[in-house]
Amino acid sequence: MLECRNLVKKYLTTTAVDGVSLNIVPGQIYALLGPNGSGKSTLMKMIAGISKPSSGEIYLDGEPLNYKHKARIAYMSTEAYFFPYMNSLDIIKYYSDFFEDFNKEKALYIIRQMGLNEKQKVKTMSTGMMAKLKIAINLSRASEIIMLDEPLNGIDVIAREQILVTIMQNMNPNTSVIMSSHLVEELEKIVTYAIYIRNGQCVLQGDANMLREQSGKSIVDLYKQIYAYGNMMP
Repeated sequence: MLECRNLVKKYLTTTAVDGVSLNIVPGQIYALLGPNGSGKSTLMKMIAGISKPSSGEIYLDGEPLNYKHKARIAYMSTEAYFFPYMNSLDIIKYYSDFFEDFNKEKALYIIRQMGLNEKQKVKTMSTGMMAKLKIAINLSRASEIIMLDEPLNGIDVIAREQILVTIMQNMNPNTSVIMSSHLVEELEKIVTYAIYIRNGQCVLQGDANMLREQSGKSIVDLYKQIYAYGNMMP
């Protein structure tokens, strides 16, 4: 289990994450929800070990997060991080050399399943193709925690559906998937736990079905209530 205790991240006069506490358990799909600038990416980067909290603690299986845990956490950022001259086969080889838990056969299978040409170079790929490739690569690691930052951003509806189906097909009981997004309608279909972040603070979180039952609202309607109308609780 991954545990975040009262995480704070400050940049000069800005507080990007303000006192967030979470428990991430295996076998669940977590939706980290909120508009752009709410602190979702900053929170993910701290969990990935890329950014150090200003205060607060992160534990993995009861042990303070350290550099050894990076092998157990896969993180897909919003930024492009593949070299333009590479094709999918080059990237598979690179990840295979770098990560012991990377499954080359699985990566190639998912890439083909998504309709990508493994010999096409990154520099000629569309935004949707790049999103699919990044997800395929990250799902091919045997990580306990897979974090996908805005995986549905900038791509068409059909590609979004394909990506969500692929994520569901490659889930296993030992893995936690955390996806950040402001495109709540798509995530509603697969999310099992919802976390609403506003101005760096967690204003609501809980089991998705329980939130629906208690509030009488969908995950999407709760999003609208929290962000569009400024109410912190349903």
